[in-house]
Amino acid sequence: MTSVLIVDDQVLIRAGLAALVRAAPGLEVAGEAATGEEAVELAARCRPDVVLMDIRLPGMSGIAALERILAEAAEPRPRVVMLTVFDLDQYVYAALRSGASGFLLKDTPPERLLAAVGLIAEGEMLFAPSVTRRLVEAFAPRTEPPAPADPARLAALTARETDVLHLVGHGLTNGEIAARLVVSVATVKTHLNRVMAKLGLASRAQAVVLAYESGLVRPGGDAPSPAGA
Repeated sequence: MTSVLIVDDQVLIRAGLAALVRAAPGLEVAGEAATGEEAVELAARCRPDVVLMDIRLPGMSGIAALERILAEAAEPRPRVVMLTVFDLDQYVYAALRSGASGFLLKDTPPERLLAAVGLIAEGEMLFAPSVTRRLVEAFAPRTEPPAPADPARLAALTARETDVLHLVGHGLTNGEIAARLVVSVATVKTHLNRVMAKLGLASRAQAVVLAYESGLVRPGGDAPSPAGA
């Protein structure tokens, strides 16, 4: 059973999402919160598998709550999905950069929202990798990183792990990466999990952001042939 924490300051939206989750087989509502502060408290207490959270909350923002939830959570950390009105939005970029596993538009049809929760619980992306790439390319050049990229951070990766991160940054799916590297999808997942563990990343989307901000991937560039091929 996948537990879902629902966070939205609008009562009707929150109640609607809760009713939708309760009616879906395999899902249960871990709790409901109206503010970022409540979300942080409930996430620590209930330990949900997935958090559906409005990106713009009064008081503590959804992004600030996301960072607190991930920083304070025990492993396995919950996967946080941000709810937003606009897809190409700098708030969304900031959320992905902070570790959100993805985002959903508030007008997403119920059946697609439930399918998305299932996908995110399994560690998949909610949307085509090309959407993440388009979002990162739109905002990465305008967003000043908090500190210069640390080459030593990427130096912790093996050559094949660097290949995988590079291709993830270019928006390739696990299947496409497997075909490019001539390995199995399971092997790609293993390499990606190691990359995320070594770099302290909470989501695949965050790996895409890091690939751009570290200079490993350049906006507009094509995916190169991997060094290890």
